[in-house]
Amino acid sequence: MEETFSYTVEQFADLQILRYRVPGFEQLSLRQKMLVYYLSEAALEGRDILFDQNGKYNLQIRRLLETLYVHFNGNRDTEEFRLFEIYLKRVWFSNGIHHHYACDKFVPGFSPGYLSMLIDAVSPSVLPLAGEEDVQAMCNKLFPVIFSPDVMPKRVNQTDGEDLVQTSAANYYEGVTQSEAETFYARQKALGSTDEPVMYGMNSKLVKEQGQITEQVWKVGGMYSEAIERIIDWLEKAETVAENEKQIQVIRLLIEFYRTGSLHTFDEYSIAWLKDTSSRVDFVNGFIESYGDPLGMKASWESIVDFKDLEATRRTELISGEAQWFEDHSPVDVRFKKKSVKGVSAKVVTAAILGGDLYPSTAIGINLPNSNWIRSVHGSKSVTIGNLTEAYNRAARGNGFREEFVYGDTELALLDKYADITDDLHTDLHECLGHGSGKLLPGVDADALKAYGSTVEEARADLFGLYYLADSKLLELGLLPDAEAYKAAYYSYMMNGLMTQLVRIEPGHTVEEAHMRNRQLIARWVLEQGKTDKVVEMVVREGKTYVRINDYLHLRTLFGRLLAEVQRIKSEGDYEAARLLVETYGVQVDPILHAEVLRRYKRLHLAPYKGFVNPVYTLQTDAEGKVTDVLVSYTEGYAEQMLRYAREYANVK
Repeated sequence: MEETFSYTVEQFADLQILRYRVPGFEQLSLRQKMLVYYLSEAALEGRDILFDQNGKYNLQIRRLLETLYVHFNGNRDTEEFRLFEIYLKRVWFSNGIHHHYACDKFVPGFSPGYLSMLIDAVSPSVLPLAGEEDVQAMCNKLFPVIFSPDVMPKRVNQTDGEDLVQTSAANYYEGVTQSEAETFYARQKALGSTDEPVMYGMNSKLVKEQGQITEQVWKVGGMYSEAIERIIDWLEKAETVAENEKQIQVIRLLIEFYRTGSLHTFDEYSIAWLKDTSSRVDFVNGFIESYGDPLGMKASWESIVDFKDLEATRRTELISGEAQWFEDHSPVDVRFKKKSVKGVSAKVVTAAILGGDLYPSTAIGINLPNSNWIRSVHGSKSVTIGNLTEAYNRAARGNGFREEFVYGDTELALLDKYADITDDLHTDLHECLGHGSGKLLPGVDADALKAYGSTVEEARADLFGLYYLADSKLLELGLLPDAEAYKAAYYSYMMNGLMTQLVRIEPGHTVEEAHMRNRQLIARWVLEQGKTDKVVEMVVREGKTYVRINDYLHLRTLFGRLLAEVQRIKSEGDYEAARLLVETYGVQVDPILHAEVLRRYKRLHLAPYKGFVNPVYTLQTDAEGKVTDVLVSYTEGYAEQMLRYAREYANVK
């Protein structure tokens, strides 16, 4: 009997929990279904790694809260217990005690006294005491971390002029300063290869003990060994049902990397992964993105398992097949263009499971590997995640957001007609071509932009996509229905960058997250540069502020100008120019406009952030224990899933 499917699960705080379908799973072969199952288990085994990376007390705090949630037998029908439950759900969603996007610590709505009462109401034997500590010692340690706004206030601090390492709560450094960390890795880079430089520091924690700075490497026998060993167990099972020899090689190299921690092996794995373009089932598993490190070096653990959407992939194959044309016609200086674009592949996929830093909140597009030299020599592989985009779109229909913030009927009609198409296409251009475009000049360090590197890179990819959305080439390729369609993407991007993304910022705060800084940077730069010609305006009507675009073609020209400058900054490693650009346009918030946006948004009763519960996969076996099928179910609830994951994938002590 088919389950009744609803995309929306629940809503609390500033979060909405959704479901996503996995269409096409039933049509996979049994071997492919088993591959998805084994890789999905590997994707869940690393969950606790991310909690620990995000903060050294996160796991003990989460386990304390879960224990109280499960074992407390007192009155749950109170306001304080409701606030306790919301706090726990937020910790689950953010993989720690800091907001998953804004990076600020969220302080509970319940009191320390109430938490003490919950602790006293359960047996000490079930509490997650660390080592030899007693209950009081645990409380003395954790209560300031949970309740004090001054203790570990930001997971990632990006404030210019401060020591970003010592003021960030992320658990990538201990006992070292920003200067010491930068010097440590500068010395490693000086001794390493300049042609094929590995991503130093990517898979380790940097610590100073007794005056000595050393790396605690994340590998078998090192930090996170138990979780990594469990991941390897499932990868070895996946190898037995892999689709082809290329995929077997990918899995083997990843296992070798996990066993040795060798960054050279990771590069070998990355090259093998991007060259495997024939497998239907694909996956990412490992230490990948560096947004959680204030220095942009150390990678958070994440995983996704997916399979190719054969019909929808036609769109991305058309784009990637023309990669050299797009590179050649880019408005950037010829010195920064690739003479030969290599190995660009792209596809639309159906996500089967999300893990680590891609769960519950996830990207809708991925472009890897991140190594600049591999991109230059071997290329990159991009995926657009179609079923997640569909879930977002289905959940947003009829919620009143556009009607509240869009300027007029003309713009609403544009968005209604074209937004879904152009949003997907912008994601494709961003991931397939934007990240893979351009090159560093010889001798430029890939980490030269330091804390501003992530923002500049996201701006570069966004601008590449925006510039080409209005190009007749997309009409020629049949990717847009007509010459007006791009305007929908331009309007929604400018409205978001100038106004509506502010719903994600707390009053009095600045913009911290790299993607948000990127969007504001672009929108505010073109607003200022086009002010004389009134290309884009902020207009007030009946007491409400709106974005109005008066000249879409001129706006495209401004996007091209900014793309040329951002690419120059990236290619030359111009740190000071990056700092000025980001700090001038991407960080500060107009408090009056911010208050207005928050006020208008609050009336809609919407949640600005969304994430997902995963489907559940179950092996079906015959009397002899042979697997006969893999079933997928969509009925597991949010708390139910989080508590099950806590029981079944507790691999970091």
